[in-house]
Amino acid sequence: QDLILEIEKRVKLREKVLVTTLTKKMAEDLSSYLKEKKINAAYLHSDVKTLERSNILENLRKGNFDVLIGVNLLREGLDLPEVTLVAILDADKEGFLRSRTSLIQTMGRAARNITGQVIIYADIMTKSINEAVGEINRRRKYQVEYNTKHKITPKTIYKPIREKIVDQDEKSLFYDRDFDSRYLDEMNMDSLTPFDKKKLVKKMEREMKNQAENLNFELAIRIRERVKEIVKD
Repeated sequence: QDLILEIEKRVKLREKVLVTTLTKKMAEDLSSYLKEKKINAAYLHSDVKTLERSNILENLRKGNFDVLIGVNLLREGLDLPEVTLVAILDADKEGFLRSRTSLIQTMGRAARNITGQVIIYADIMTKSINEAVGEINRRRKYQVEYNTKHKITPKTIYKPIREKIVDQDEKSLFYDRDFDSRYLDEMNMDSLTPFDKKKLVKKMEREMKNQAENLNFELAIRIRERVKEIVKD
């Protein structure tokens, strides 16, 4: 109930919220629950395809919905200055997703906005929570001292909304079974996160090998050269 109240505060101000859960089912169930409460929400996890994930992030920034729920938000390469609240659920469940390092990095998702806040939901204070909060406070103290010394006024990061790679109803190079060579020339690499680029390169390398085995050497060479360009960037 507390999370609902905190979300509603941000929604009234047209701000965005990230919520991190421990499982895909929790993310989906929470998304459905928020929608029942008339809160526009979407979920993000490993089963969501790459192009769809890019569209979800774009729609969050554009204001098409207000809350994004994810399992491992660290892998998404998220940089969302519109987010003013990061809520970490089940923070006391020790493990990879709730380790000291993961907690620190997840909290950092709120650092892009000057009014950013983090709320940790837990029944007990684990060692990881204590260490993560201690490290965040240490960094904050240092940053405040530095800003004061150099007369720096913190501001929210401005980041333009990138154009979509391709329309969602078109075939996607990321997850289509059939490779569409059009996207070798049409896709804008500036629209991709580092995670997306790595996934794209792996897909293209597999396709390059497949085309060579089918004696389509010209297309295989085109794919190889495009991979070189992507890796170089």
